Amino acid sequence: MTAKEKRVSISSDSGSDSSSDEEKENNKPSNDLVVTKYNMAAEIVNTVLKEVAAKVTVGATVLDLCSFGDNRLTELTSKTFKKEKNMQKGIAMPTSISIDNCICHFSPLSSDPPVELKEGQMVKIELGAHIDGFIATAAHTVVVGSSEDHKVKDKQARVLLAAHHALEAAVRMLLPSKEHKNFDVSELITKICKIYDVSPVENMISHDISQFKMSGEKQIILNPSDEQKGKVEKCTFADYEVYILDVLVSSGEGKAKNMDTRTTIYKKADDLVYSLKMKASREFFSKAVTKFGSMPFTLRASEDEKKAKMGIIECEKHGLMQPYQVLYEREGEFVAQFQTTVIIMPTGLLKITGLPFEANKIECDVKIEDEKILALLKEPLKLKKKKTNQKEKAENASKPDESATKPAEKATKPAEKATKPAEKKAADGKDSAKAKTKKAG
Repeated sequence: MTAKEKRVSISSDSGSDSSSDEEKENNKPSNDLVVTKYNMAAEIVNTVLKEVAAKVTVGATVLDLCSFGDNRLTELTSKTFKKEKNMQKGIAMPTSISIDNCICHFSPLSSDPPVELKEGQMVKIELGAHIDGFIATAAHTVVVGSSEDHKVKDKQARVLLAAHHALEAAVRMLLPSKEHKNFDVSELITKICKIYDVSPVENMISHDISQFKMSGEKQIILNPSDEQKGKVEKCTFADYEVYILDVLVSSGEGKAKNMDTRTTIYKKADDLVYSLKMKASREFFSKAVTKFGSMPFTLRASEDEKKAKMGIIECEKHGLMQPYQVLYEREGEFVAQFQTTVIIMPTGLLKITGLPFEANKIECDVKIEDEKILALLKEPLKLKKKKTNQKEKAENASKPDESATKPAEKATKPAEKATKPAEKKAADGKDSAKAKTKKAG
């Protein structure tokens, strides 16, 4: 990357700093309206994800599925907060359909060759929406043509079960009271994958999120390489944080690689300034920022795909647009993905996105036998309220308040011990002050 500059804003006005802090607090889930917006976005995501999953059938094209998903996300978000004319809302992650060994972000353009789904293919659906910048995303994996009578088996069954259980365990580890660190979550995911003889996809990262921000400072990394381990800082989890947990599991080694498939999903880079040279690039960048803001978008959503394909080149080259690359595992392997959005509340965890796992369509001999993992998977997401023992309460109430008599007993001791007139006088003074205090009470 060349000729890029970070924009830094420093304010000496302490009043504006406190105002900014107050604004940040108002944009956290401690604010009921914020939770409402997250839930509204999540409801839309779950609705569209279910609709797209129902259309995953033999002969369906990936382009049609992606277009349908994006159109529905746009339609449903546009119906929220209609009176708030300036409120931003819409797609937070364009619909992608990644098949078999394709790991993520496959979302073709209208001009690309059609890709049709076939019987037995493993299909990963990922999409997201936002209301006023409060983001909810999800991913779900289905096998084309699977049913209770035609169950998923072997490698496909193992990656599905491993990814599902790993995600459920990871969600429960976010409870602040457990005091887990991000690397504890990574290690447990790897441990569950080993049970099923599969691998987490290397270097895939989950983030905390906030208003209009898809990736925060805190990260949970899958199967990190030695290089990545040093880059990710250890962290714990806290109330009112929101996370997108993304678990991708491969039947192979979990090594992701680029196969030169065209990248179609991009996101504006934060705080970068560069003077684009080409007119087509400037026009594309201006329209993309106006229409999509800081959210990821697909070139398919541009008015002119041809111009978008030209304009994105210079923007990506100089770091103004970040690519969501299409990645692949080795040919012949299968990758499963489950993703959810979780809000950490003082009362427990709100897992607001995701579809029910269809275990009845899977046949697998491998079972989790580790008692700690099984116990974790059975834990409820909401914390149990502490029940007060009524009998204990009654007993405590009937006991005399001994503390009320103790000060009086102590008050006599100085007078009893005093021998000199001056000491006795001082002690008598203290006794008198205490007596007045007691009487006033």
